[in-house]
Amino acid sequence: GGEQQMLAIGRAMMSQPRYLLLDEPSLGLAPRVVEQIRDLVVDINAAGTGVLLVEQNAAMALDIAHHGYVMENGKVVMDGPAEVLREDADIREFYLGLGAEGAGTSYRDVKHYRRRKRWLS
Repeated sequence: GGEQQMLAIGRAMMSQPRYLLLDEPSLGLAPRVVEQIRDLVVDINAAGTGVLLVEQNAAMALDIAHHGYVMENGKVVMDGPAEVLREDADIREFYLGLGAEGAGTSYRDVKHYRRRKRWLS
């Protein structure tokens, strides 16, 4: 799991790349390991290596990213600076699990939880 991901990232960094492509590095990992992967990616980027991250864990991706792209059914449906995407009502509801009432709100507790993603209409 996590050890293999760390090893793969370490091997990729041995060649001192200008850019690193990571395809779902958190997939199937325990939350503590996901946090370690996140910290490693942040450190790699801070050291000057560009990172292209493909990730379904939207909270982690937007925490790391400078700019984000949201894809649905193979199409980019939203993009922008990560801090702007993080505050977008649709992103918060559909990808971060945060209803209008804030963190910890269940979709079923939110009156409009059955609302469709506007870009799929």
